[in-house]
Amino acid sequence: MYRRDLITAEIQKLAQVLARIMGLKLEGKLTEADRLFEETMESGFQLPKEILENEDLSVFENWLVASNLPPEKLDSLSEFLYYELGISQERNQTVAPKLNFVYQYLSDEHKIVHLVNLHRQKTIQQYLR
Repeated sequence: MYRRDLITAEIQKLAQVLARIMGLKLEGKLTEADRLFEETMESGFQLPKEILENEDLSVFENWLVASNLPPEKLDSLSEFLYYELGISQERNQTVAPKLNFVYQYLSDEHKIVHLVNLHRQKTIQQYLR
């Protein structure tokens, strides 16, 4: 029970950070939004920038399996990655395959499928071409 409460509190903090990043983007403060995103990937998910930006998807896949993140945090990670789409074609090509893998991993390993994620998987197919 205590572990679940800790995870819930951490997810709530991550949601607040995501809202802050989205607000910064809307304000046109893209550099600050990028900095906060990178810091959150590192501190909130232990996902180094080098792994996220590596073009070799297997590097990210290996990290994800080894990270052993609970499904709630994986879902939160998918939110962060989803809102990175649309920034640029280059960013889309970097993020979309990883996001797709997170959705697939949630489904295969944790048997978790959200209708929102299914819709998003269809949406990100345009970025995977």
